[in-house]
Formats: sequence, structure tokens, C-alpha cells
Amino acid sequence: MAQDEEKTIDQLNEEADIAADYLEGLLDIVRLRRRYRNGAVRNNRPTVQIVADDDTDIKHLIGRNGEVVDALQQLTRLAVQQKTGERSHLIVDVDGYLKRKRQRLHDIALDAIDEVRETGEPVDLKPMNSFERKIVHDVVREEGMKSRSHGEEPRRYVTVYLKASAAEDAEDEDEA
Repeated sequence: MAQDEEKTIDQLNEEADIAADYLEGLLDIVRLRRRYRNGAVRNNRPTVQIVADDDTDIKHLIGRNGEVVDALQQLTRLAVQQKTGERSHLIVDVDGYLKRKRQRLHDIALDAIDEVRETGEPVDLKPMNSFERKIVHDVVREEGMKSRSHGEEPRRYVTVYLKASAAEDAEDEDEA
């Protein structure tokens, strides 16, 4: 399937089911008790949510700064790709970690925007992965500002800028 083609809801549901089964088997191996897994499609992406009653167990599945949940997501995407023969954009979330992470990134972006508006100077944020950078770029755009990613992975970061005025844009065009 070409990357430009959208997957059907049945294909996305199949990916979510494959992922949920894979994660259930993996969690059985590590003997995580009181787990709940749910394969679903949200925002046109297959999603699996893992929830446990035991806070200690769930913290181990998130890891420091989300490293474990990120690794689970990568492994699960590979398992889905092995079964379907196609790349998956599956999302694995553990106990609402991604929602909390999105909110923190939203707040970081708003703080940077406030600083840029106050000082007029660009603000560089700490290095982030592509998921995190996309969230920041989206917030910056919604606030009418400009952002750009710089650097090489894994040290790639976002810079937030004031949007150039119409007069500055015209000067830039004249100099080109």
C-alpha cells in the first residue's frame, strides 16, 4: 500500500487487535497483574491503552521520561508490521501517560511563546523526539507564531520565533 493511501477502518482495527494481542502476550511474560488492554482507532490511528490497578506495575511500563512506553510502542509497531506487511502508526499509551505528556508540552510551548512575545527574541527548547516537536509546532502555529526544528537526531530541538511582519517579509523578498 502506498504511504499516501489511507487505511480503512477495518485495517486500522486489525492493527489495533494485533497490537493488543501482542502486548497481552508480552505482559503475560512479565506477569503484570490486573491489566486491561483495549484495541481501538482514534484520530485515524490504531491505539492500544494499557491500564493497571497497581501503580507500581504501571510505573514500570511507563519508565523514566516514557522510555519504556516508547520502547513498547516500537516493538508493537514491528509486531504489527510483521503480521500485516505494512508500516503502522500505532499508538501505545500506558495509564494516560500520553495525555499528561501532551499537556506538559502544550504548557512548555505556551511558556516559550510568552517569552518570545515579551523579549522579541527566539527561544530554543530542549531536544525532543518527533512526536513532542509536532505538538509544540501545532501549539505555536495555533498561537500565530512561527517555529522551526533544528539539529540532528537525537538532539533535534524547536526554536520559537515571532512571525515576521508584512514589511519584514517584503524586505526579505527584495533581498532574495
